[in-house]
Amino acid sequence: MLSIFRPTSTTVLYTVSTRPPATRLSARLQRMLKGSLRVAVATFIFLLLLCKLHATNSTVSSIANPLLDTFPDVLARNSHWRWLAPISIIFLYLCVRKGYIEESLLVMRGLGVQTSTSSPTYLSTASTRFIPTSSIQDIFLHEAFKGFEVKFYLSIVVENEEDLVVVFPNIFPKRQLLEEVWRGTKACLYEPK
Repeated sequence: MLSIFRPTSTTVLYTVSTRPPATRLSARLQRMLKGSLRVAVATFIFLLLLCKLHATNSTVSSIANPLLDTFPDVLARNSHWRWLAPISIIFLYLCVRKGYIEESLLVMRGLGVQTSTSSPTYLSTASTRFIPTSSIQDIFLHEAFKGFEVKFYLSIVVENEEDLVVVFPNIFPKRQLLEEVWRGTKACLYEPK
C-alpha cells in the first residue's frame, strides 16, 4: 500500500508498507490488543526468569521476594534452564518482531532524497541513506526477472558509484505505484523550467 504525505510543495514522503491500514475501529482495537498482549507476555517472561534466578542464586532474593509462591515462581522452580532459556528467547523474539516491512522515500527539492527501510524488530532503528541532489544523475524505473516473474523496481543512479540505489528493495511494489512515485519524485526534485 502506498501512502503519500506532502507537507510542503517542495517536500514529498512516499511510504510503501506491507502493514494493512487500520481504518476501522475494530482494526485499531485489534492492534492495541496485540500490542498489549506482547507487553504482557514479555513481562511474564522477565518475571519467570527473575524467579528462576532467585531459585538458583540467593543474592537476588531481596529483589524477587514479592514474587514468592506466585505462578511465575512455581513454574520457574519446576522447570530446567535447558528448556526455560530457549523457550524464553523464542517468545521474547516473537514479542519484539514487527511482522511487517515499511519502506519510504523522502524527496526534498534542492537537498536530495532519503531512502529508509524499517527494521525487523521494535528494538532497532530503521536503516536510512541520504543522497544529495548534486550526486543524483538520474532516477529510473527498471524491470528484472526473479524466478519466472518480472519485478519492477525504482532505482537512483548516484555519481561515482558502481551500483544503483534501489528505492524499495524489499517490497517491490506494483508498476503503477512505482510510476506514480517516479513521476512525483522527478517533479518534486527538479524545479520546473
